[in-house]
Amino acid sequence: MDKQRSEMLYESGVDVNDALARFMGNEALLEKFLLKFCSDKNYSELKDAALRRDVDGMIRTSHSLKGMCGNLSMPKLFGLFTDQLTALRSGKTEDALRLMPQISEEYDKVVKSIKKS
Repeated sequence: MDKQRSEMLYESGVDVNDALARFMGNEALLEKFLLKFCSDKNYSELKDAALRRDVDGMIRTSHSLKGMCGNLSMPKLFGLFTDQLTALRSGKTEDALRLMPQISEEYDKVVKSIKKS
């Protein structure tokens, strides 16, 4: 991965060096999983569950997204999904819903950067 692409991903919220360490330096495999992240349906399902106030659906999708963000070294998104899950599991649905605009902003930024690069 060239330096420019790596920097662009880093600025959007992907710690490329950490991700590459997780993928044992295999850039092609990291690229594959970054693209899979962009096409994964969990984010759209999370938005739908949030609109319906479906707490179980939000927990399921937020948990999946948290795992993906952890594995792909997306610390800001990982932290947001961690906070959302904590709120949901504590019965603080409104707090979890209030995180959606920030989650959406960060998610869109990461996906745009992955697709652009």
